[in-house]
Amino acid sequence: MLLYILDLFGTAVFAISGVWLACRKDMDLFGAMVLAFVTAVGGGTIRDVLLSSTPVFWIKDTLYLLVILATTLFAIVVRQWHERSKWILQVSDALGLAVFVVIGVTKSLSFGVEPMVAIMMGVLTGCGGGAIRDILAGEVPMVLRKEIYASAAMLGGVVFVFLDPVINNSDVTTVLAVLTVLVLRLLALYKDLSLPRFSLPI
Repeated sequence: MLLYILDLFGTAVFAISGVWLACRKDMDLFGAMVLAFVTAVGGGTIRDVLLSSTPVFWIKDTLYLLVILATTLFAIVVRQWHERSKWILQVSDALGLAVFVVIGVTKSLSFGVEPMVAIMMGVLTGCGGGAIRDILAGEVPMVLRKEIYASAAMLGGVVFVFLDPVINNSDVTTVLAVLTVLVLRLLALYKDLSLPRFSLPI
């Protein structure tokens, strides 16, 4: 139940990031709703399709759609507070990423996939929506830049996959995986940590 509540929370936070990017790009209400939707459920949708888990989760449970709609309207109304509340959104986004990764990994494992595939599905669940959002907005996806985002998601998935058989307690493993992603992401944000960039000499 707690993971489900956190999943809805992450859906709301990701939707807000989509709306505010749409506002920065001067999109209309429809554009804001599209970016909110793909950011919030894009990764999970692709995951479910790849796992043949149909209908996908937000079709089975339309509460996700209601959360996205309500969040979109809320984010548009308070868009002028974007800069002042940026740190709140960053922390919330990190928590949402962590939860999405765990959900993606656990659901994938329940379908009997190999651990490496489950990790990839966890990363896809956490980062896929944001990548689609950035592409639609005409930006280089954040996961392809130097920020520690997808790498934090991957390490969280690794923690879950390798510790779950050892600890044999899914609740404990979930907490450890979530904390791994959350701590790495927050350290990257507030300590300005990043992966090395590579470029060709001109």
